[in-house]
Amino acid sequence: MKLTVLTENTASKDCLGCEHGLSLYIETNGHKILFDAGETELFSENAKLLDVDLTGVDFAVLSHDHCDHSGGMGRFLDINKKAPLYVNRNAREGHYNSLGEYIGIDTSLFDSGRIVFTDDEYQISKNITLFTCNDNKYKHPIDPAGLKMMVSGELTDEDFRHEQYMLIEENGKRILISGCSHKGILNIMDWMRPDILIGGFHFMNMTLDDPENRIRLEEASKELLSYGCIYYTGHCTGLEQFDYMKSFMGGRLNYISAGNSFIL
Repeated sequence: MKLTVLTENTASKDCLGCEHGLSLYIETNGHKILFDAGETELFSENAKLLDVDLTGVDFAVLSHDHCDHSGGMGRFLDINKKAPLYVNRNAREGHYNSLGEYIGIDTSLFDSGRIVFTDDEYQISKNITLFTCNDNKYKHPIDPAGLKMMVSGELTDEDFRHEQYMLIEENGKRILISGCSHKGILNIMDWMRPDILIGGFHFMNMTLDDPENRIRLEEASKELLSYGCIYYTGHCTGLEQFDYMKSFMGGRLNYISAGNSFIL
């Protein structure tokens, strides 16, 4: 499997743009996949510079209903005329930041005829499955961090029921792709136990000037190491948080920037 990072908060080459968002291009033995599309159309501009042909993508997956992952999806559907876009059906609830501002997908895309709404488990192909893990028991509590969802016409604390993870089983490996891991990276690892995980850890707000955050990050690093998994992370993990965790996790933890390619 080959992973190419189209958009991330940082870029590995001066010719590439970066933004607060995530977009991944994935080539498996049988499929070409777009996983998330960043905050803007930047992913498509970077794709051209990286010789990634978005018209050849077989299907796209939206990890969750936030604009830093869905913002470019309209552009993708314009470029690629055939690929379905897999979105969890709970994305239609509507999702908001702590100020009550809408931060979800462009709802006009729901009428595009290209969206396939998924449930808690959805098998795309023999070796590619989407999971929400919504009914799983939480080993660690999650923090909505002020984010809200619309339920029965009222804003309530987010539970991230719209977030889904893509499991690719190939060449004897279980490779899990996550967007922001809002349900908690430690919970996700407890549930899924992959050999390789790619995605954000959502630790960016855990500033290192707080000693308690340092302890939490150290404990998280040690728990992640206990799984024997190799991690590729970025976006919402945070640069200083990554560096601190890297000091404990060494070569088991890798950073992804726009323009990076990995053979997994």
